[in-house]
Amino acid sequence: MCDLADSPAVRRLTDWDASTLESLAAEYETPLYVIDLDRVAENYARFSTAFPDAEVMYAAKAHTGKAVLETILETGGDIECAAWGELQRSIDAGADPNTLQYTAVNPPDHDLDYATDLATDHPGLTITIGAIDTLERLADRGYDGRIAIRVNPGIGTGHHEKVATGADAKFGIPYERVPDVADRVRDGFDLVGLHAHAGSGVLTDGIEEHCRAIERVGAMARRVGDLEFVDVGGGFGVPYREDEKPLDLERTAEMVRDAVGEIDATLKLEPGRYVVADAGVILTEVNTIKEAPDTTVVGVDASLATMIRPAMFGSYHPMLNVSVPEREPHPVTVGGPVCTSADVFAHDRPIARPEREDVIAIGNAGSYGYELASQFHSQPRPGEVALEDGGHRIVRRRETLDDVTRVEQ
Repeated sequence: MCDLADSPAVRRLTDWDASTLESLAAEYETPLYVIDLDRVAENYARFSTAFPDAEVMYAAKAHTGKAVLETILETGGDIECAAWGELQRSIDAGADPNTLQYTAVNPPDHDLDYATDLATDHPGLTITIGAIDTLERLADRGYDGRIAIRVNPGIGTGHHEKVATGADAKFGIPYERVPDVADRVRDGFDLVGLHAHAGSGVLTDGIEEHCRAIERVGAMARRVGDLEFVDVGGGFGVPYREDEKPLDLERTAEMVRDAVGEIDATLKLEPGRYVVADAGVILTEVNTIKEAPDTTVVGVDASLATMIRPAMFGSYHPMLNVSVPEREPHPVTVGGPVCTSADVFAHDRPIARPEREDVIAIGNAGSYGYELASQFHSQPRPGEVALEDGGHRIVRRRETLDDVTRVEQ
């Protein structure tokens, strides 16, 4: 376990060493992802310490880079996966397949084939279902192993309507149907748990509503009975804006335990964003300065293909001119080279007045950053550098155009 004495609950962008980031940009070119593996370990350890009696699984979808998964495993953590590729990447990183949990959401045939084949030799694998169809398809494949039921609690929480999964019919078995589905599972499978995930990016102000969803899951667990675990998912947020306070983790842990109530089962949680968000930044170089009537446009080489969260969710990410952080701030609009008005990271954001070839850091890019990167406009995806033990190493090389076109016939 990491020593948390010097590990703050939140890492602001200004806490990163600007000169180190600028030197990494010079050495590896931009746009560039940087992930601090020591911070990943610290965040996971802090979360686990707050829930000492629970099993804390890292939600791989937040960042599936091999170096991150290896770091989680080295801290003693387990991994929750939402697709077959995440299962395989977790195994490649050293995970015991018997410890993995696969949360199937409308799974393609290939995913179920992979999972059931994997369970043949590794019966400890748990498959979470969110539809009766999935149960029938598992039975058709001869699977009779460990099953968890995903409960739809009817309450969605989080930073955006697109992540409020707890009230979305796409996710989980409708609440009142769960007991009947549990009976059906027990007829042909090993029912080991209930699972739910209310939403993502929840901070202290939203934790009460989040716990209302967890309360319903705890009540259903007592109603169904005889379970190995109750998994209340993740969704625990980090402050993206400079004036937002970090999650009061100790208070949150107390509220979650109270919400679940007395259960004769292990409590499971699946933090993803909390573990990796503030451990990552994007470095991007300024290439264009344009004075427009209503704003100063700053063009950079990162784009929505590098990180789509601002375009998809309207997300705020802190920004810092690491080349000259002491220069007088100036409100600017920062956008990339993609041909759409959605390709903007910030409007009228006060930043130390950028000039061409300055390097700007975009903070809190460790979660759902590289995971959602694309090759739009035939842009090769960026490289990624990991910081660890006072040094750094390349953990993902920058793609080339050959990588972009390699699959074409």
